[in-house]
Amino acid sequence: VQLQASGGGQVQPGGSLRLSCAASGRTLSTYHMGWFRQAPGKEREFVAGISWRSSSTFYADSVKGRFTISRDNAKNTVYLQMNSLKPEGTAVYFCAASGVLANYPRDYEYDYWGQGTLVTVSS
Repeated sequence: VQLQASGGGQVQPGGSLRLSCAASGRTLSTYHMGWFRQAPGKEREFVAGISWRSSSTFYADSVKGRFTISRDNAKNTVYLQMNSLKPEGTAVYFCAASGVLANYPRDYEYDYWGQGTLVTVSS
């Protein structure tokens, strides 16, 4: 599976962005999906995850109520809607896919990773 993340850019604090993660090479419909981010000088951290049937979603406490993960299996794409963005949200955002997942925040459980898209939250 090849994953391509897009939709990053610069936005003012309080603004919104929607990230997309498009897959090629294989359908995403049987994969659990996650979004992670890595800020400058920091370790990669879990942001959100969604089960393969969209029946379950998971969020880091830092983004709950502001971010929404969703997927459109017909379009082989996963989305991350980010609202009320804060400066600490500045990071490279990565999408990832896992065939068998026990714990969404564990990055080592993911099999495939996209290249990342940069989000800058600044006035």
